[in-house]
Amino acid sequence: MPKTKLQGIIFGLIMSITMAYGMEVYNVALKSGGLSAMTNRVFWDALLETAYMWLFVFLFSNLWGNRLGHALAARVTRVEDSPFFHTLMISGCTVLIMCPTMSAVAAVLFSVLLGGGSWNQLPAYWVGTVLKNFPMALLWNLFAAGPVTRLLFRRLFQKQLAAA
Repeated sequence: MPKTKLQGIIFGLIMSITMAYGMEVYNVALKSGGLSAMTNRVFWDALLETAYMWLFVFLFSNLWGNRLGHALAARVTRVEDSPFFHTLMISGCTVLIMCPTMSAVAAVLFSVLLGGGSWNQLPAYWVGTVLKNFPMALLWNLFAAGPVTRLLFRRLFQKQLAAA
């Protein structure tokens, strides 16, 4: 969708924030007693964590997440496949790269540095975090963050996209 470098940056910022916030709501709710015991406080606490986690999402998605996700998607799609299928595959393959990446960040930050866990246990923390987060990351990207990001992006760049 983005046609220029600036548009790509704006798209990436919106996607990074929406993905980080959704995943933080999920993880804060799990830490606070589970989804069934969720209260409105979760939204505020998640926003506080999103205030810095989106930076990691943006950084790592630009360093390798988007590039590797697109490369993987190109291996499983054909030119004649529908644009919708291409979008699904790019989204899914990007989550396939970004979820383990962000799970490593979360394991270091929340399990070791802030949680007081042992560095020796980092592989276990990381695997547990990936297993817990991957289903939510995929569904959140496909059904919430992705569509919201594309909608906001099209609204912001309506005139430029129509002229292109």
